[in-house]
Amino acid sequence: MDIEIFPHRLLSADTTEKLLNDLEDLKGVKRMVIQGQRLPPEEINPERQFITVKGEKIDLQVKTGRIMMEIEEEEIIEEVKKICDEILPFGYNIHVGTFIRKQKTVTDDIKYGEAVNDLPDDLVGLTDQNAQLSERTTIIKKKD
Repeated sequence: MDIEIFPHRLLSADTTEKLLNDLEDLKGVKRMVIQGQRLPPEEINPERQFITVKGEKIDLQVKTGRIMMEIEEEEIIEEVKKICDEILPFGYNIHVGTFIRKQKTVTDDIKYGEAVNDLPDDLVGLTDQNAQLSERTTIIKKKD
């Protein structure tokens, strides 16, 4: 099951970092994707910063406009709302649906070529098809 958090404003790097870290602490969150307006390189735009999520430094390449989460069960939504109420006082909407692709597509075949068969299931639906290979995605593994 997927949910989408749609803040009523674009999020700053600090707010994005706090929100991702708090959401990542929830049990039952399989994966998260942030989506938003692409930012130019940091030497051109000071809003492009590095954030730290679960101790890992990540180049935040977008101005966060929405967060999509794959979750294990619907009960997690109430916990997500509590976190969002605290961090997003200006408001937000939460939608339930399918937002992250679960299967490889023809576009994946074209983008990755023969390497599509080696693409881990964790990466399916997480990458920007228009991005350069070096800036596609960052995976932060959960500790078991």
